[in-house]
Parts: sequence; structure tokens; C-alpha cells
Amino acid sequence: MEISAQQLAALVGGTVDGNANVVINNYAKIEEATSGCLTFLANPKYTHFIYTTQASAVLVRSDFEPEQPVSATLIRVADPYATLAQLLNLVQSQQPSKHGVEQPSFVAPDVVVPDDAYVGAFAYIGNGVKMGKNVKIYPQVYVGDGVTLGDDVILYPGVKVYHGCKIGNRCILQAGAVVGSDGFGFAPQPDGSYNKIAQIGIVILEDDVEIGANTTIDRATMGATVVHRGVKLDNLIQVAHNVEIGENTVMAAQVGIAGSTKIGSGNTIGGQVGFAGHITVGDNNGIGAQSGIPGNMGSNQRVIGSPAVNAIDFARQVAHMKRLAEMAREIKALRKELDLLKGQQ
Repeated sequence: MEISAQQLAALVGGTVDGNANVVINNYAKIEEATSGCLTFLANPKYTHFIYTTQASAVLVRSDFEPEQPVSATLIRVADPYATLAQLLNLVQSQQPSKHGVEQPSFVAPDVVVPDDAYVGAFAYIGNGVKMGKNVKIYPQVYVGDGVTLGDDVILYPGVKVYHGCKIGNRCILQAGAVVGSDGFGFAPQPDGSYNKIAQIGIVILEDDVEIGANTTIDRATMGATVVHRGVKLDNLIQVAHNVEIGENTVMAAQVGIAGSTKIGSGNTIGGQVGFAGHITVGDNNGIGAQSGIPGNMGSNQRVIGSPAVNAIDFARQVAHMKRLAEMAREIKALRKELDLLKGQQ
């Protein structure tokens, strides 16, 4: 689809600085864009690319002031990154939509497949599954008995949703995600062996949740593992049984959450963070990558490290660690001077 800079600016509520008639027919990163491309500048560390980019138009903040001439047309908006997301979603929505049931696949006789739904080849839809409108189930997906799928749910290839789990509206599960596998529950025996504890709960994903590729969310021992509205989980995350994740929390790849931990709303959690089990984490925290959270944590904190400490304190610790060798030499020299002084007494 081709669109002029002026038309695009009108679409997103922006203003044009430059050639308003330049035609845009593609999207690209600012350092890779060519003629006809729209790109964006949101992170200041990429500012130098705006003076060399070959893009036809660049989304910039309304208050952006170039320090030298820019050949591309500037489209000024309040938030370039949010505007780009809006445009990309618009492009995606115009892609052809799949409908119908491909063969071979299995859909239990009691399942009603809405006319606008899609079931890909080699998918399995168990007894008692309830499907909302416009559900998209891609090839090789398994949906167990009694699962509920809300409206506009997308299950990409290889997703597994075990029996009884509930998936809210507009949830997206990327390839290989597993929802409702058994929690890691075993009772130690006197002879050193372990007996499996039946995991009879479910998983509930509320509306607008996205689960990354190969992320696993275990079913509860009893009750439910709950991922609340708007949560976004990256790839390769482990969520154990009876965990609860609050609204609009986001987690980067390889986070691990042990059983029965409760995480509040609005948290931003970096990659490879580990949470101990049976703890409570408050709201609106920022937790840096590779942090370890061994105990309860309040709200509105910025922490990093293992065990995690205040981010400013951690930065100071790192600065001191870089000087450890120098400080060791200084201490050794001071000891020598002290020994000499003691010898003169």
C-alpha cells in the first residue's frame, strides 16, 4: 500500500516537516531504510542516523530539533514508537485472514467452530472446548478437553493448552507455548524417593495476555495459576504452579518464577530474573536482568543484582568492585608502612 507523508500524518495526528507529497510504501529501521521507506527515531542514541538515512520519511517527536540538515521528510508526533506500533498493527490487520477447518485435523463432535474461526491442519480440539469469535488455531496445536478460548485468540503452531484451562479475549500464544502442564509437585518419601502430587488445578489467562514462544505456565496444584489482564511474557519463561501475575506486568526472556509466588501489577522484569517460591512482590517495580529475588518485595522499587539491591547501591558496588585490585595494593602498601612505623617504636 502506498501513502503520502501528508496522508500518513493526517492518519496519526502528526504534522509534516518537509516534502508532504513523498510516497511511502515500506517500513525499515533507520540505519537500513531505503527510498520509499518510513522509519522512526525514538531512542536518542540513534539520532546520528537521521542525518544519513535514506528513508523517505521519519517519525520523530514533536519537539525534535535537528542539528544539521535532514534530507528525509519529518513527521512529527507525540510518541514515535507508539505511532509506529499503531501503523504496523494497521498493516497487519489488512493481511488476508484464514477461515475454516483444514484437514487432516480433529475437532470433537460437541465443539462449535464459529464461521470466522480457523483451525489449521493436524490441530486437535478436544471435547467440550468453547471457542469465541474469530479464533485462529494454527497447525499442530493441541487444545485439551474443556478449554475455553475467548474472542480473537490466536494460537500459533505447536501451542499446547491442557484440559480445563481458560484463555481470555485477544490473547496471543506464540509457537511452542505450553499452558496447563503439571506443576512441579513431588512428596519426598522416607526411602529418598518422590511421589508425584496430582495437579488438579487450571491456568487462567485473562484478556489481552501475550505468551512468548516456548514459555511454559504450569497448572495449579489446586485452584488456579492466574495471569491477569494485559500481561506480556517473552520467550522461554517458566511460570510455576499457583503463581499469580498482576495486570500489565511485562517480563523479558528466561525469567523463572517458583511456585505460589504472587507478583503485583505494572512490574517491568528483565531477562533471567529468578523469583523464589511463596513470596509476594508489589506493584510498579523495575527489576534488572539476572536479578535474584529471594524474599518479599514492596512496590515502586528499582533493584538489580543477586540477591537484588537498590539499583543505585548496585551501581556503587560495581564501581567499587572495579577498584578492588587497586584497593588491595593500597592496603598492602599501608600495611608495610604500618609495620615500618611499628618497628621504629
